[in-house]
Amino acid sequence: MVKTSTAIQINNLSFAYGAKQVLHDVSLEIPARQVTAFIGPSGCGKSTLLRCFNRINDRIPGAKLTAGSILVHDIDINRTDIDLQELRRRIGMVFQKYNPFAKSIYDNVAFSLRAAGRTKRSVLDGIVENALKNAALWDEVKSRLHASAFGLSGGQQQRLCIARAIANQPEILLMDEPCAALDPLATLKIEELLSELKKQYTIIIVTHNLAQATRCSDNTAFMYLGKVIEYGSTMQLFENPKEPQTEAYVTGKFG
Repeated sequence: MVKTSTAIQINNLSFAYGAKQVLHDVSLEIPARQVTAFIGPSGCGKSTLLRCFNRINDRIPGAKLTAGSILVHDIDINRTDIDLQELRRRIGMVFQKYNPFAKSIYDNVAFSLRAAGRTKRSVLDGIVENALKNAALWDEVKSRLHASAFGLSGGQQQRLCIARAIANQPEILLMDEPCAALDPLATLKIEELLSELKKQYTIIIVTHNLAQATRCSDNTAFMYLGKVIEYGSTMQLFENPKEPQTEAYVTGKFG
């Protein structure tokens, strides 16, 4: 059996917003090129933990790591000399509400590339096409690349945001409730896309949809009150949970 490498190593992590402690002594190993889901009731710390991986929490006044460490491919991302722009290139993010820029489809995908100084049109054309293909959107938009992104459906806009995130060829893709604002058909397309994307990327998804976690993820962490209660393979966690709190949550007794 081939040993899976670790993409993210979380060691005894505690995190606070000002005086409010929101994560408590979290330790996890997130494997590379698999889909890992974070589940749990609202306010349990799922999104906060996700945002620790690319340090977007740094933008919130008073937010701070109070203990522990996060290693991304063995590099401590909370070192003082870490280049945050490069970190966020390596760790892309897709948010709950699709948020394309007020630009064309093409310019949405090319935006971060141009910001990084990659302006040669032939290079951009190839990367944009590849990103849209990887986001399963190319065939739907190739004839209108220079039309406004706002003309796309909600599901298409979310896949455009995925294309925008992967255009920079990140190693890790964070997805915070990426289907929450989508209809069932659009949700299905995103879920099908995840099985393809994990061949190239490590994916971490926050979801309230337990059925989605079972369909899409290889591993699941159940969180409650800022702690990881249980973590393991998705099949094991849903079919044979070890902790009473996990069993109560996945069987719908609370949430």
